[in-house]
Amino acid sequence: MNIVLFYHSLLSDWNHGNAHFLRGVATELIKRGNNVKIYEPKDAWSVQNLMADYGVEAVNELYTYYPLLSSIRYDPSTLDLDEVLKDADLVLVHEWNDHALVKSIGEKKKKYAFKLLFHDTHHRAVTEKQSMSAYDISQYDGVLAFGGVIRDIYLKEKWTSKAWTWHEAADTAIFHPVAHSGYDGDFVWVGNWGDEERTKELFEFIIEPVKELGLKAKIYGVRYPDHAREALAEAGIEYAGWLPNFKAPEVFAKYRFTAHVPRGPYVKSLPGIPTIRPFEAMACGIPLISAPWNDTENLFSPGKDFVFAKNKEEMKYWIEKVLTDDHFVKEITDHALETILAKHTCAHRTDELYGICEELGVNNINQNTLS
Repeated sequence: MNIVLFYHSLLSDWNHGNAHFLRGVATELIKRGNNVKIYEPKDAWSVQNLMADYGVEAVNELYTYYPLLSSIRYDPSTLDLDEVLKDADLVLVHEWNDHALVKSIGEKKKKYAFKLLFHDTHHRAVTEKQSMSAYDISQYDGVLAFGGVIRDIYLKEKWTSKAWTWHEAADTAIFHPVAHSGYDGDFVWVGNWGDEERTKELFEFIIEPVKELGLKAKIYGVRYPDHAREALAEAGIEYAGWLPNFKAPEVFAKYRFTAHVPRGPYVKSLPGIPTIRPFEAMACGIPLISAPWNDTENLFSPGKDFVFAKNKEEMKYWIEKVLTDDHFVKEITDHALETILAKHTCAHRTDELYGICEELGVNNINQNTLS
């Protein structure tokens, strides 16, 4: 198939968690013989912030890990959509695109024979409903939603007549257990501070337990305000700034465990959506302790793949368990990795996308490329 993808950025994962899934699925599609072109705006805020902080070298390092991938950085004012779309069989447009571009691509569908899908991987359908409802996807063939509750919103609000659940998943070509000769510390967390959506939870499930147990800990991420960095320093936690997503497996291998602390909107309004972080940790074989969220779609087996901590005291209990019980650690990490490899890889999601293509009657689909 000739596949065209419009996303915020392939090149940068600075405060842009969707880059992991995009890179993994695009690689999988290319390996299966598809012609894949990825378009991203040349002024994408993620790339701009990454280059401002770390330089062009940080962007170029991507190709060492993803040699098959590249993107076309476009200027919206000069982008020739006819040239881009005329030979396409399938077009995916991410929700973090400009409203005008989303509409213009839909209008081109009247002229060409491609199938067109809108891809939503964020909580804005709940938290910014007015902005999301303003997207004109009337010409689109449907929506790929990264959780059942998001899919249902699109259908209930009549933003689309057809929608599928398409969860994120681990790119296991990159995210897998890495051999190590010893640990650098006890706890590591990779996550951005965000918009004060989980500040209380970060203190309860990470900062305070680490401080009270006297753990050696490190945190990676961006958008940490001064008060957050001060709190980390006061708790004895090293703040290490941005970590290239593709280097997370190497970092996970050097620590005893990690945590998942979901943002407020996912806990309160979007059950069943864990975001990419738990997939990453479980694929890498590091024990995972999670703050509460509701796995309504039965993606995992809580208690076997990872453990839930309801509060700070439970968090401390599970931390001590992980640090002292090697049998428990092996049991839980083995089970988690089996779960990922059985049903949550980018190859699985590509199979699901192929199924949707068959349902839509996408031209030029090669049945032999189904895994």
